[in-house]
Amino acid sequence: MESYAFHSILLCLIRTWCNIEMDKSSWSRHSSLLSHPVPSNSIAVNANVHCIETERVALQKFRKGLKDPFNRLSSWVGQDCCNWEGIGCSNQTSNVVKLDLGSSNLCGFEGGSQYTLDQPNCLSGKLDPSLQNLKYLSYLNLSNINFQGVSFPYFLGSLKKLTLLDLSFTMFSGVVSPSLGNLTNLSYLNLIPSPFSDRTLSVSNIYWLTNLSSLQYLNLQNIDLSKAETHWLQVVNMLPSLSELYLSSCGLHHLPQTLPFVNLTSLSVLDLSNNGFNSSSIPPWLFNLTALINVRINLCDLKGPIPNIARASLCNLKNLDMSFNFFISGPITEFIQALSGCGNHRLEQLNLGSNQLSGVLPHSLGYFTLLRELHLTNNSFSGPIPSSIQHLSRLEILDLSYNLMNGTIPEFIGQLIELSYLDLFSNSWEGTMTETHFLNLKKLTWFSLSSTRKSLVLNVTHDWTPPFSLQNVLIKNCQLGPAFPAWLKTQKNLLEISLVNSSISAKIPNWLWNLSSLPLKLDLSHNQLRGDLPKSLSFVWVDLSYNNLTGSLPLWPSVSYLSLRKNLLSGPLPVNIFQHMKKLLAIDLAGNFLNGSIPSLTTGPTDLWSVDLSNNLFSGNIPRHWMSMQNLEAIDLSRNNLLGNIPTSLWSLPTLNWLQLSYNNLSGDLFSTLQNCLSLCALDVGGNRFSGTLPKWIGKRLPSISELRLRGNMLSGPILEQLCFLARLHVLDFAHNNFSGSIHSCLGNLAGLKSVAEYSTSPIRSLLLPLTYLEHMDLTAKGAQREYYSQIVLMNSIDLSRNNLTGVIPETLTKLSLLFTLNLSWNQSTGKIPENIGALHANQFQTFIDPSIYEGNPKLCGPPLITNCSLLPSDGDTKAVDEDNEEFRSEKLWFYVSVVLGFIVGFWIVCGSLVIKKSWRDAYFHFVDKKKDRLFVAVKVYWLVCKGRLKHRDAKIEGDTAIDIINIYL
Repeated sequence: MESYAFHSILLCLIRTWCNIEMDKSSWSRHSSLLSHPVPSNSIAVNANVHCIETERVALQKFRKGLKDPFNRLSSWVGQDCCNWEGIGCSNQTSNVVKLDLGSSNLCGFEGGSQYTLDQPNCLSGKLDPSLQNLKYLSYLNLSNINFQGVSFPYFLGSLKKLTLLDLSFTMFSGVVSPSLGNLTNLSYLNLIPSPFSDRTLSVSNIYWLTNLSSLQYLNLQNIDLSKAETHWLQVVNMLPSLSELYLSSCGLHHLPQTLPFVNLTSLSVLDLSNNGFNSSSIPPWLFNLTALINVRINLCDLKGPIPNIARASLCNLKNLDMSFNFFISGPITEFIQALSGCGNHRLEQLNLGSNQLSGVLPHSLGYFTLLRELHLTNNSFSGPIPSSIQHLSRLEILDLSYNLMNGTIPEFIGQLIELSYLDLFSNSWEGTMTETHFLNLKKLTWFSLSSTRKSLVLNVTHDWTPPFSLQNVLIKNCQLGPAFPAWLKTQKNLLEISLVNSSISAKIPNWLWNLSSLPLKLDLSHNQLRGDLPKSLSFVWVDLSYNNLTGSLPLWPSVSYLSLRKNLLSGPLPVNIFQHMKKLLAIDLAGNFLNGSIPSLTTGPTDLWSVDLSNNLFSGNIPRHWMSMQNLEAIDLSRNNLLGNIPTSLWSLPTLNWLQLSYNNLSGDLFSTLQNCLSLCALDVGGNRFSGTLPKWIGKRLPSISELRLRGNMLSGPILEQLCFLARLHVLDFAHNNFSGSIHSCLGNLAGLKSVAEYSTSPIRSLLLPLTYLEHMDLTAKGAQREYYSQIVLMNSIDLSRNNLTGVIPETLTKLSLLFTLNLSWNQSTGKIPENIGALHANQFQTFIDPSIYEGNPKLCGPPLITNCSLLPSDGDTKAVDEDNEEFRSEKLWFYVSVVLGFIVGFWIVCGSLVIKKSWRDAYFHFVDKKKDRLFVAVKVYWLVCKGRLKHRDAKIEGDTAIDIINIYL
């Protein structure tokens, strides 16, 4: 389940990134796409051809509808339109047969023009229907013209002589006109929508494509084909001339596993990437298309093993990308051996990354001598690096990261002279790497290495000068230290330096802060680095967490991401930290000894994503002004000495979805302004002094909440039924409060505790929470509290212990199939524990037949408690006992009432008469004084007798007791 959640998050991120990257790659391919042949005898080759008047008028009307900020159409003057830029006429008839205003010709990449991705359209405006008067037009390229979201033009279907139609990146919207089915001569059709448009382009069906029997190139990338998903393959299979098919990111979910016949014998390029095919298998017919050269089926939610293919059946294959399907599984050996069966191996790119493929990499990999890229990341490959890889002399990219490979890293790696990208991250490597491993890697720009066994040593001499010039170096869980690696000083083009958990215990050298290449990222976390922080640096991303750095925090204006977590920093934060560090996106200073108050954020960095100041010594109130932080998504101020209430401005942050304020001295009504936090996903305010009751709006105003931890406060009232409307809720901790009432049966319907999908697709698990924030939360399981990080997504728990809850435990709780921990102890629950609740423990990490999770409920009975339900009073007996108790309580009440009334009456009868009648008052106080004097004498005599000093004047009274003497005087 952890893998599923991680892959769901990663898939969402990668799809977003890949949509942008695929659009960019389309730009780079554009010049080759537009080189599709048009009969040469139809295009003007001399200046003797003069255009036809009606066609010139049509072009002028079209020109009037366009805006031309770069003056690209300055040649569109005069009578001879055949000499205008982008116009081609027939030598025989003088008709306009070509209109090419694509940006690759007029403002493209090759000519050094002013065209940039920031200004994607050189021309814009309206598409005048006068173009339909160009009856002999065979070549129409309007790519990259911004037609401002107008509906797709219907009249284009009247240009029946068209052989090429390119409307890519033109900002059209609405539905693609089926009238394109009239263009029976088309051999090239490109309709890719613009990546910069916020409007969609879709189809009602694609049956009109069956009329285009001459079609060779079809690109419908990023067009919504969801209404055609039941017939798309049937239609495409009826295009016998089709050689290139691009249907990536089309919203397709149905991938047929069989075809009655395969008509795509000429298909050389197939791109179905980024379509969610609902965990379909790779269809066998796909690899029966023997003419295939380029295949992209990445990001398609495919699963299962790779189908068997006949040996030497894909000898034309150059590029194969099946990455990021996550669930393509099974051994890889047979597939590689089948691909290697060709005598003329043409494979240049093989990408099988981010799947579940397994087995030892076969020796036959070495047969692909033309291979330039080998991507095998994020699988379960095992064993050593095969020696045959040393024969791949053209290899530029070798990515074996995140696998189960082991053994030593062979020295022949250093002989792959074309290698520019070497990623050996996260495997079980052991042994030692030396300078020999890099001997001839002069082109290496990316080097990534780590070992899960932590038994790999990178041992080079102190004065080693590498042959390469790296841009990125990532080394983790390897022994580099204790000295800081001096060879980094020779690397003048570094953009990223990551030396994590590398046993470096020295001071950071001063030259690192002054590297001439101005690196973007520095990650030296999880070492034993010593010393103070520099006063200035030029890095953008800085992670020095989990070290022994001391001193105060300096101001670094260039930094966007800063993590100094778990160091020995002390003192207050600079008062102007948020004013000077305007570029901050994320700051993590947790686990230090910083003190004082938290500085004001009134004029802080407006793009700040996350703030983590937890586990320090901060005191005072939470800053009052947060409204300038409109992009703030994660705040953690837990484990400090903060007091007061939560500022209203904090609750009003529109993107806030992760808030932790636990273990402070905060107070006030928690729910008074919480309803403004519509995007909140995680709330932890445990261990404070908040009061209030659950509001009825909680089910509607917190729709995205997934973790709700209110533990250890002074909250009261019932646990409302509206809480059950929180579909994503999977952590519910209300322990150590004063909640009362019964446990609602609707808690058994919490979708977040029954379905992984409900939580894995929540906003906080996709794109809303910044990747730079380290999610963590204190959770209690099996009586022990610990801090959870990435495992939070797996911690499905309900803790209602130590409250005043009454009534029976609902039977519906047994439906929570993903519930991991449950604690209902120390309440006033009654009745029998549901029998089926014990079955939940079979797949969970805490058993639900543990008596401790029900203890402290004296009227609760049944397994796993030893209390026998038959020994508890029945309903009738309980009612009788309750009636007796009620009668006894009534008698006691009347007794106390009569005593109080008697006291009041007696007091005023005696004292009231003394107050009213003076003679009675004088006689009473005289009597009291007389008795007081007699008592004093009696006590004095008693004391003397005890000392044996008093004798009676007439007779000896030595035998008399002290009591007798006292009686005489009284």
